Amino acid sequence: MATEWNYVVTAHKSTAVSRSCVGNFTAPHHLNLIVAKCTRIEIYLLTPQGLQLMFDVPLYGTIATLELFRSHSEAQDFLFVGMERYRYCILYWDGRQLLTRSGGDASHFGGRPTDNGQTGIIDLHHRLIGLHLYDGLFKVIPFDNQGQLKEPLNIRLQELLVLDIKFLYGCAIPTVAVLYQDNKDARHIKTYEIALEGKEFVEGSCSQNNLDNGAHLLVPVPLGGVIIIGEDTIVHWSSTTFKSLSINQAIIGAVGLVDPDGSRYLYGDNTGALHLLVITQEQGRVTDLKTHYMGETSIASTISYLDSGLVYIGSQFGDSQLIKLNNQADASGSFVEILEQYMNIGPIVDLCVVDLERQGQGQVITCSGAHKDGSIRAIRNGIVITNQASVQLQGIKGLWSLKTSLNDQYDTFLVVTFINETRFLAMNKENELAETDIEGFDSETQTLVCGSAIHNQLIQATAKSVRLVSSTSRDLLDQWFAPTGFSINVAAANASQVLLATGGFHLVYLEITNSKLVEVKHIELEHDISCLDINSVGENPQSSSLAAVGMWTDISVRIFSLPGLQLNWKEKFAEVVPRSVLLCTIEDVSYLFCGLGDGHLFSFVLNISKCELSARRRFSLGTQPISLCKFSSHNRTHVLAASDRPTLIYSSDKKLLYSYVNLKEMSHVCPFNTAVSPESIAIAKEAELSVGAINDFRKLHIHTIPLNEQARRICYQEQSRTLAFCSFKDKDIHTESETHFVHLLDHQTFGFLSIHTLDTFEWGCSIVSCSFSDDENSYYCVGTAYVLPMENEPTKGRILVFLVEKGELQLIAEKETKGAVYSLDAFNGKLLAAINQQIRLYKWVQRDDRSHELQSECSYHSDVLPMHTQTRGDFIVVGDIMRSLSLLVYKHDEGLIEYKARDFNTSWISAVEMLDDDIYIGADNCCNLFTVRESETHEGRLDVIGEYHLGDLVNSLQHGSLVKHHTRSMVGKYPTVIFGTISGAIGVIASIPSNLHMILEKLQSILAKSIKSVGNLSHAEWRSFYNVRRTSVARNFVDGDLIELFLKLSPSHKRAVAMAMGVDVDKLCLLVEELADLH
Repeated sequence: MATEWNYVVTAHKSTAVSRSCVGNFTAPHHLNLIVAKCTRIEIYLLTPQGLQLMFDVPLYGTIATLELFRSHSEAQDFLFVGMERYRYCILYWDGRQLLTRSGGDASHFGGRPTDNGQTGIIDLHHRLIGLHLYDGLFKVIPFDNQGQLKEPLNIRLQELLVLDIKFLYGCAIPTVAVLYQDNKDARHIKTYEIALEGKEFVEGSCSQNNLDNGAHLLVPVPLGGVIIIGEDTIVHWSSTTFKSLSINQAIIGAVGLVDPDGSRYLYGDNTGALHLLVITQEQGRVTDLKTHYMGETSIASTISYLDSGLVYIGSQFGDSQLIKLNNQADASGSFVEILEQYMNIGPIVDLCVVDLERQGQGQVITCSGAHKDGSIRAIRNGIVITNQASVQLQGIKGLWSLKTSLNDQYDTFLVVTFINETRFLAMNKENELAETDIEGFDSETQTLVCGSAIHNQLIQATAKSVRLVSSTSRDLLDQWFAPTGFSINVAAANASQVLLATGGFHLVYLEITNSKLVEVKHIELEHDISCLDINSVGENPQSSSLAAVGMWTDISVRIFSLPGLQLNWKEKFAEVVPRSVLLCTIEDVSYLFCGLGDGHLFSFVLNISKCELSARRRFSLGTQPISLCKFSSHNRTHVLAASDRPTLIYSSDKKLLYSYVNLKEMSHVCPFNTAVSPESIAIAKEAELSVGAINDFRKLHIHTIPLNEQARRICYQEQSRTLAFCSFKDKDIHTESETHFVHLLDHQTFGFLSIHTLDTFEWGCSIVSCSFSDDENSYYCVGTAYVLPMENEPTKGRILVFLVEKGELQLIAEKETKGAVYSLDAFNGKLLAAINQQIRLYKWVQRDDRSHELQSECSYHSDVLPMHTQTRGDFIVVGDIMRSLSLLVYKHDEGLIEYKARDFNTSWISAVEMLDDDIYIGADNCCNLFTVRESETHEGRLDVIGEYHLGDLVNSLQHGSLVKHHTRSMVGKYPTVIFGTISGAIGVIASIPSNLHMILEKLQSILAKSIKSVGNLSHAEWRSFYNVRRTSVARNFVDGDLIELFLKLSPSHKRAVAMAMGVDVDKLCLLVEELADLH
């Protein structure tokens, strides 16, 4: 059940790039690329191998402007950052960390925010910063002689509709060029000198009227003047020249300087075409402009030339790219070579959450990107093991890989054991696995443990004995037998040691020498032993000073020292016996892992010198016994927990992370490294042996289905196991308008099954999978609008009803509407539609010929324009573009939709969801989240009970989870909603109980004070609800991103925070780690 308290956390960071710049930021000899992604700054270093990410910095603000500059006396650059909420700061790198030099607030009470976005510019001679944030106002922040910021000044600007504004080169007095539009939609340019003493603009001598109607960008040129970018022309304009160049009609979104003297620029347009603009000059006067087509890239939002033909293309609409411009064109005529792509799933226009594999874990399927860079993205939590080979084998009881020599790079053998036999596989000359013999091993019984040993030897333990075998001759060298009347029940080994549990509660320790097995110690315990491990966790990789022993009767795990088998530590569990133990060192931290018989895993930090366990953590991975295995990949150590829910355990910043893998079950696993399949894993399932590899350790995995068009709405249908989405393709020279489609995809392969092309000027606006009363079929219902050039608002639309038959979309029925069908919902066996100003309910009626049609049952005249609807039971929540949220109710007996309550605040709703019957959540176009419920004191009113500023525009809210939670886990009890944003972020909103909210709110307050923010920005101010009419303190929402920063603090900082909280630090760590499991 949902509550009024919510925990908001980012599962996938923003990926859309809005700004970038190049300079010497981290050192005078470093060439840095700095990238802005919504609320984060990424700083890269250009190396011979490419771009290396140095650090990723979160800010308490949405980045609006990003500029590098250098003061006269400095050897490296400073970074100016301006925020959407009018805060600004100057940052610098001191060699160790990012620091704040200065900052301030540029807000202006009563100002009207500019419609064309904020502009932050720096005088090219570094005398002042200019900010155009409000219509009719230009804020100037001068520098003093030491490069420090002085008090800001406001200068009135008579041009109200400013399209762009830039400082000019070579001016003794700071001078700006202003591109503006008048009240007749004509576009002009003029210059102003900035008179700081008089706090005013002095109109310059240069102006030019009636420019290209598409003129929208200014680029200052070191040669003098500016380049004016239009849709049909590019103009170089200065006091002495006006040089125009006609171009193919396009919207140019980004321009980047190539040469410091301004003789060449790169620009990219909305088709992804990259061009080179060459400016020719004679005696300081521009004489010619030429453009050269370079090739195709992602649609550029920003272009940063790095060095030696390397260019960064930052994109808000597709993947960002590092490209190289070659001197010679390839066969297609392109000079562009793509060196690297940086995945961007923004803007997320729509999403659905589905359990495609029916494992209780959701995948997020998004409509991502825009225009030709549009795509469908399938996003799932977990680690992907790519299957490389498999064979059907029943009843596998264990797996081990063996090397001929411990120094060998690759494994030689794979040992597979069954209940009555053991088989040996080896790589043959054709690099294929083939059965072989190891003569010294016992192949007619089950193997308990097998491994490579020192002196080019191999070890095998069975119920009868331990065998030492030469890895080169494969002959038996020595054998240790279990005592008479007893058998070996459990065994563990490393390269030089063997530990055995025999009948009669005996624990036996052997050492491996050259050709000999030596019994060193033998003790008797009070209970039977369930599991053993002697993996090395010390300095010697071939031997261990400690042994972990799991016990049956007292349900404990014990730590013994070797070789003497002295008991040093005993850790008890409640009711379930440990079935697998593992000693392991990951990122220089030693751990003991203990897998229980009920699918729970415990982890402990192991102090080797003191033989002590601490930091006990419990995780629910599944319901079946766990088998643990250590392996290495990408020069890092990891652990696989094999069970009914296989899980990879790995570490980042010395914090253990747990991710499910994409396999439904595995019983045994071992590393298997071969020349053909390096860093692979051998996996035993119920009836299969397979070899796979982990290529990527990202927690979220994203599969891309490129469209070359833009997807707008998507949904999933369980009955047909398909996905359907609405999309459109931009118009080109062959079409007079956009072309809109309905596509059908296979749910597993994401292959295209069917396509339906909509009418000319008809747009797909909404889609839903719907089942009607008295009809066993499930249908895709698509809402459309006819967007005609001569109409301001659509007056006509359709509802199309499709049935999936044999993988094809079959149009079964259609219903004409008097307006755009903005939203569709399956509702009580009927179809609910938001059509212009109406909410209308349709029933599915059978005609005389047994065909069906949609028939209107009732309607409700809504507010300004209802764009979003969500339903639950008989209740309907409507999101309006001005009137916030409304609650309606359907009366079955009367066949009516009635008004029940509304939020009387003014908000443009971008997404809505019903958390439960009583609490509803909305996202607005000012990047806020808020919750409402029906007022107990005012009839007809929805009271706002929670408010929070996210800083990113949410386009979709959907119930679901990225993570499969066991019912016994804490976070598994919290209902969650997933959201997608315009910047490509995916987040989770979890409803939490009141007592947890109180704890987290206190922790949030302590962390906000103890963690110094970049730019000295206030966390409380950042998260406060904000729009142009009001600002209010965030309430009943907790910032999960800040809470989870606790896990990255130093141990001493964690202890200080826990002390301030008045709680145990280990318990606080465990609480935050469990919350991190939400994503």
